[in-house]
Amino acid sequence: MEARLRQALARAEEVAAVLADPSTAGEPAKLRALGREHTRLAPVVLLAERLTKLKDELAQAREMVQEADPELQAMARADLSRLPPEIAGLEADLHEHLLPRDPLDDRDAIVEIRAGAGGDEAGLFAGDLYRMYQRFVQRQGLSVEVISLSDNAAGGLKEVIFAVRGNEPFGLLRREAGVHRVQRVPATESAGRIHTSAATVAVLPEAEEVDVVIQSQELKIDVFRSSGPGGQSVNTTDSAVRITHLPTGLVVSQQDQKSQLQNKLKAMEVLRARLLDRRVAEQEAARSRDRRAMVGTGDRSAKIRTYNFPQSRVTDHRINLSTHNLAEVLDGKLDDFVNALRMASRQEQLNA
Repeated sequence: MEARLRQALARAEEVAAVLADPSTAGEPAKLRALGREHTRLAPVVLLAERLTKLKDELAQAREMVQEADPELQAMARADLSRLPPEIAGLEADLHEHLLPRDPLDDRDAIVEIRAGAGGDEAGLFAGDLYRMYQRFVQRQGLSVEVISLSDNAAGGLKEVIFAVRGNEPFGLLRREAGVHRVQRVPATESAGRIHTSAATVAVLPEAEEVDVVIQSQELKIDVFRSSGPGGQSVNTTDSAVRITHLPTGLVVSQQDQKSQLQNKLKAMEVLRARLLDRRVAEQEAARSRDRRAMVGTGDRSAKIRTYNFPQSRVTDHRINLSTHNLAEVLDGKLDDFVNALRMASRQEQLNA
């Protein structure tokens, strides 16, 4: 741990110096990356400073216990009893902060929610998940920017894609990726039978242009007229954009913005995120080490969570955690699940 700590503190000094350099302000991408790294390293610096102080106090207490003055001896014995547990706690916290981490965790996130099996009820559930994540990230001080949204006739969602921006959005949300299942009686069910429906959640790290280089000849760009609600430009101009990435076959359509240029920029943002996600998934699949309970892999092929309305129960199947506060969870109070998944992932790293 000592070597990692020295490296982290040296890097913190280096980052602070570069941020203080006026020329850095002229490089927005570099400034954002360094700002995220500075935020991540700040707790390490504070913990290290606190740890050094307590260790100095412990050394002084060991000297003072030899003093002839009974009052000084009593104070020293109290410190000798108090300080070791505090130091051990700080060292444990510091060890967690120094664990190897995915640099993508600092990135903004692109979240895609799609209705799955279950017809209109799946679309309603997709809408519930969208509202849940909106409320959750806003409680964390993060912002939401809708990229595209497609609703259905029943008032639910076919698909919604949105960006989450702020402090470590991808690290916060990455373990939400997967198949979410709901069990409840649909409003349209007259016999009161419980139906099971599903929606998929994909969480992608927002890609920067340096991550994924896309050549113009690799793209096929089609324009067409927007459809649905959206103002005067809908159905009157060819503002909607469909981009096909020829090497991979990935297709992104965007029509929610008012101009063709805006739609193209948004579509490219989503395309870069999907290509980066594809690359990360390929690298992950190439690793030989198995991940227990699939914590932190972002594998979207397995059911990860069930929302059971009759029993007001939410169960995360990866860590066997259940709570009976479904209404609160859907209101965005996801902290118990997010924190438990993060702790499971960290424990896995410690055991590796």
